[in-house]
Amino acid sequence: MNKKLLSLAVAAAMVAPTAAMADAILYGKLHMSIDWADVEDTGNKGEPGYKKGFEGWGLNGRAGIPGESRANRIGVKGSEDLGNGMKAIYQVEFGIKMTEESTTGNAASGSNDSITMRNSFAGLTGDWGTFVVGRNDTPYKTSTGKLDLFSDTMADYNGTVRFDDVRADNAIAYVSPSLSGFQLSAAVHAGGASTAGYGENINSDSLAEAYSIAGIYSNGPFYASLAYESLGSELFMNTATSDNNLSQGYVDDDYTKWRVGLGLMDWNGFTLTGIYEEQSNLPAGQINPAANNEKLKAWQLQAGYSFGNNMVKAMYGSGNRDGRINIGAPKDLRDTIEGDYYTWAIAFDHNLSKRTKAYVLYTQVDDDRPSADWDGFSVGMIHNF
Repeated sequence: MNKKLLSLAVAAAMVAPTAAMADAILYGKLHMSIDWADVEDTGNKGEPGYKKGFEGWGLNGRAGIPGESRANRIGVKGSEDLGNGMKAIYQVEFGIKMTEESTTGNAASGSNDSITMRNSFAGLTGDWGTFVVGRNDTPYKTSTGKLDLFSDTMADYNGTVRFDDVRADNAIAYVSPSLSGFQLSAAVHAGGASTAGYGENINSDSLAEAYSIAGIYSNGPFYASLAYESLGSELFMNTATSDNNLSQGYVDDDYTKWRVGLGLMDWNGFTLTGIYEEQSNLPAGQINPAANNEKLKAWQLQAGYSFGNNMVKAMYGSGNRDGRINIGAPKDLRDTIEGDYYTWAIAFDHNLSKRTKAYVLYTQVDDDRPSADWDGFSVGMIHNF
């Protein structure tokens, strides 16, 4: 083989792997915040159920600081053209912790925070829609994701208004193509003996132990969504409890919820969103571990105005509890089920570039429950790549 042919062969060998991986995309989000919070004590000192509050500083929502995590992530995604307008698609996404967050791992102990799995799936897409199998946000969750201007911060609507979003393991999902702005999505969650932290339950054996459906209309600045989700009762029990309907922890009814969202998105710089949600038959521990709760009604309004590289924004929300009391619970715990709570926040965002944003915010939660109020502020930066 002459030198020219040898050079061409080496060049081809080097280019081939690059071409094969041309559709693989490395992406991620890095979010760091410096936080301060003042959280009241829970319960009465010296009595059962008492928990000391928190007042102080932390990074990225450390233990003791309320609100949602900063959702740092890194992933790879891509596709392969299968012809006839169809593609194979894949995504593997890892959740990473940049600091001592929650209660896992810290510098003093020498332990490490674990890497978690986020949306990871394989599937097919074409003119007929998209079909994926794996771990994924439910349609219910994604139906209003773009309506939260405070997402993944101390003022995230899950941590303040207490909307309930799910990322489901063992999910089978379908998303329709958009038709004049209308789109439908649906997913089922195969039980696979998995439960929501209550121990293995071999009776959780249905292909649709949970299901989620959503309809979305998105056209120009106008956005509307309607979603419904049901989580089967087997997901909230272990096998022994599930086999004994006389057990104190036995769950009779499926946990269901529905949500409606409306938005006017970036219309001449203005954004206005509203969300309403009802949760029914909440399992014990969702509101109060001493009761099986009947219903939670929650709503929120958000508004923002963009000018130049900046945005000012605010939110206000409220929730109302309606519960069934466990007669065996102490009286002070029975009283915590009923009542309202209110939350609000203000923030200022500055886009340093198309991929990097800095922000400052303040949020507050006032609760009718004794010793459940908290407030805090946060300064952060988000970089997307």
